Amino acid sequence: MDVQATFWALVPSLVAIILALITKEVYSSLFIGIIVGGLFYSGFSFEGTLVHIFNEGLTAQLADPYNVGILLFLVFLGIIVALMNKAGGSAAFGKWASEHIKSRVGAQLATILLGCLIFIDDYFNCLTVGSVMRPVTDRYKVSRAKLAYLIDATAAPVCIIAPISSWAAAVSGFAPEGTNGLMLFIKAIPYNYYALLTILMMVLMTATKLEYGPMLTHEKNAVNGDLFTVKNSAAGREDEASKKGEGEGKVVDLVFPIISLIICCVIGMIYSGGFFSGETFIDAFANCDASVGLVFGSFVALVLTLIFYLIRRVLAFKDCMACVPEGFIAMVPAIIILALAWTLKAMTDSLGAAEYVAGLVDQSKGSFHSFLPAIVFVIACFLAFASGTSWGTFGILIPICLKAFPLEGGSELAIICVSACMAGAVCGDHCSPISDTTIMSSAGAQCDHIAHVSTQLPYAVTAAGVSFIAYLIAGFVKNPVISLIIAASIMVFAVLMLNFTMQGKAFPAGSVKKPDANEEELK
Repeated sequence: MDVQATFWALVPSLVAIILALITKEVYSSLFIGIIVGGLFYSGFSFEGTLVHIFNEGLTAQLADPYNVGILLFLVFLGIIVALMNKAGGSAAFGKWASEHIKSRVGAQLATILLGCLIFIDDYFNCLTVGSVMRPVTDRYKVSRAKLAYLIDATAAPVCIIAPISSWAAAVSGFAPEGTNGLMLFIKAIPYNYYALLTILMMVLMTATKLEYGPMLTHEKNAVNGDLFTVKNSAAGREDEASKKGEGEGKVVDLVFPIISLIICCVIGMIYSGGFFSGETFIDAFANCDASVGLVFGSFVALVLTLIFYLIRRVLAFKDCMACVPEGFIAMVPAIIILALAWTLKAMTDSLGAAEYVAGLVDQSKGSFHSFLPAIVFVIACFLAFASGTSWGTFGILIPICLKAFPLEGGSELAIICVSACMAGAVCGDHCSPISDTTIMSSAGAQCDHIAHVSTQLPYAVTAAGVSFIAYLIAGFVKNPVISLIIAASIMVFAVLMLNFTMQGKAFPAGSVKKPDANEEELK
């Protein structure tokens, strides 16, 4: 059976995703998907399957410099978080925030605001926002699943509409030679409906206290004191372990490492893009290697944090060194999932998944000219969902769209289709349990990964449905202002209708214990 560049090339990813959602166990699901991919590639040869999985899959992915850089960044960030916990910086910030943030809504809005402010890189966003806001959301009994959703919904969606970000650099790199990739990215921002509508939806739902789907259960349990719902959550055990032995730190013991991390990562990224070799700031960002920049930045920030704590004498040197294995251990689940997800992507790449999807887009461009933005959005959603990668989806679809509708002719449809690629990639990335951003959002919130995926899915699908309608409209009117106003109006109406139909169901009478004085304030 010839599976190259056919629908079968996507089957390994679909097997992994379906198993993960059914079994609620991500490690074995990913590995079974990898085995299916290896069997398809080798023609069901035992030796060929083993060689492809380990030599050309797992080993190759773990030897890739970019992937190793991301893993190092995770480890360094885990150590910094462990240091902040041990020094008492996280607890001090939680206490300070509880004096200024007075409600569950306030805690969630503060999380959204911080997520929007950290627009440099989605990996950096996920883990930083999680480590900073966990003490605050825990104080106000916001479930870890809801925190993971807020992190995920302000990571990629913010980065994909921020001109100065690693995502802008990635998209710019796919522009044809002679085209200003950054200008292409900026022109596509008003048409990036999924990102804009996700942020709007998140704010509206927080303000109206609307919850539905599995998230409703998690939030009800959180009000009763169970932040995790998933009883055997390893994240819960890690979180409890992180609270042991905290020092008597101050807010500055959290603020200094975070600010150092932001500044050092920005410098690291522009350094990797040649800023100190004569490139302009914009060009350096457009040409940066996010993996290299984040590794350099996080390592320097780690050293600065160690020196700062030792000077302040909030931690002894021995305690600082004890945080090194603690931080690494905290990131082990995310590292394992990322390694398996990258290997699964290698399996689908070797089977020609990219060529299969490219053929689908190319076949549809002639018959459905004005419908193409909506079609591209759906295909990008499906490809990112199946492969677990946004950037890989950009690399496949953006060149195809620009070939179908050259920019030289001033085609507005080209801009809309490029934006539909980006929006669909982010949407599929949000929905996929094998997405690296989704995995890191779970790690940042210290939430069970499958719990995060299952609770986020209904919200992502709602935003995707409205975005699909928006791209149908945009394909005909070709005006960013008109289509965005219509899309935003539809989203507001959808949230208000959901709020009306769910009224009284978020915390129905008798479903939660009677709050004491403190809990009444939290609610």
